[in-house]
Amino acid sequence: MNKFLICIGSAILLLVACKPKENAVVTQKQSQNQDQKPKNVLFIAIDDLRPELGCYGAPQIKSPNIDQFAKEALVFNRAYCNVPVCGASRASLLTGILPTKTRFIDYKAKAQEDVPNAKTLPGVFKEAGYTCISNGKIFHYNKDVQEASWSRNPWMPPGGHRVAYDPTTNDVLMKSGNGRIYEAPDVDETGYPDYKIAQKTISDLRRFKASGESFFMACGFFRPHMPFYAPKKYWDLYDRATIEIADNRELPENAPSLLRGSGEFKSYSFGDYKPKTEAFHKMMRHGYYACVSYVDQMVGEVLRELEVLGLAENTIVVLWGDHGWHLGEHEFWGKHNTLHKALQVPLIVKVPGKAKGTETKALVESVDIYPTLCELANVKVPDYVMGKSFTSVLDNPKQAFRTNAYARFKKADAIVTEEFTYSLFENGEEMLYNLKKDPKENKNIAADDSNTSVLETMRAALKAKKELASSYK
Repeated sequence: MNKFLICIGSAILLLVACKPKENAVVTQKQSQNQDQKPKNVLFIAIDDLRPELGCYGAPQIKSPNIDQFAKEALVFNRAYCNVPVCGASRASLLTGILPTKTRFIDYKAKAQEDVPNAKTLPGVFKEAGYTCISNGKIFHYNKDVQEASWSRNPWMPPGGHRVAYDPTTNDVLMKSGNGRIYEAPDVDETGYPDYKIAQKTISDLRRFKASGESFFMACGFFRPHMPFYAPKKYWDLYDRATIEIADNRELPENAPSLLRGSGEFKSYSFGDYKPKTEAFHKMMRHGYYACVSYVDQMVGEVLRELEVLGLAENTIVVLWGDHGWHLGEHEFWGKHNTLHKALQVPLIVKVPGKAKGTETKALVESVDIYPTLCELANVKVPDYVMGKSFTSVLDNPKQAFRTNAYARFKKADAIVTEEFTYSLFENGEEMLYNLKKDPKENKNIAADDSNTSVLETMRAALKAKKELASSYK
């Protein structure tokens, strides 16, 4: 009997000893819940921002906040838009569908008109149970595909980028048309739209922190889009006398007759400056740089709040420029062609647990962002989406991804590879540049006999991409 009691007592002691402590159980459940909680998304779109930032090897640019973010993320050195114009580029990315000659043509492109049956990126996140918010410029117009994409009506500050100051009183003005192309009032940030976009985004992040909702937050800044309006203190970051201008202000040698620059800048008043002069080039670069530094500050305020709220550890952050931009190269200002400067975009991605503080040379297209975010958040991707998820690059930044990137604008289709850029115009003219030997694209070598095999490869790649783009009905 005593032996039986001893055995029973030993068994009880063993069970007590092996029973997990209550606190340990709670901690384990909390850990599991944290792992299972859907990842949030903060998508930051910046209008007309080309990859000329400190983190892209441009020390002349004062972009400390984006540079700091890059140290915690993966910087894509070879990312390309699919259409070098605001509205079309955004519609393409947000639907994951490539442009064609009749789809996503210019800044007025609307996804609900060009691809009415497509589900947008925020739309599929909304279907998956996320609260989806749009602040600032995400689609070109805030009314685009409003009901299907967003949980609340998209928000945009009054005046958009058409906000100026009265030079005599420093009062805010809402312009009805384009005015002077530059402005440097001695005011703080609060009157300009991008400040209001940042503050609205910060306010929404605080609400999400309080509610615990899973969110897809889109935050779109206007600057450095023209006109170059920013508070004086951002202009004062730069000494205009030391600003270097483009050293290739002539058209490329053997340039096709259909190659054009953007005429958008001509819709503004230049004041006392005359185009094609050194003074004009310095002023334009000065204004662009000031606006980049201004928007960098706004990005920094949003990212700091994400950290302060403790949301960063479970939030995917994407910083993206909607297309490239010419700053006087070939005497072009803006986008609107298929040269490399117009196609290459900044793309910086931070994913908890993935590569950070490094860069990749993998070629990616803007349409690749859609399936990538879906895969990272375990959201189903529509089968017609033409992008490819680059999550593998986030795990291994040194691996190759695409063999080429595709873009088109108006009368030209283009292919970019590791070594070459190629464009085929609708009149049959071709452009070919060797990016390793001629990174500034100063000589079109399409007519050189030595490039016959290269041209054949590029033509074949272009044909395949056009067929893919046309596959969506």
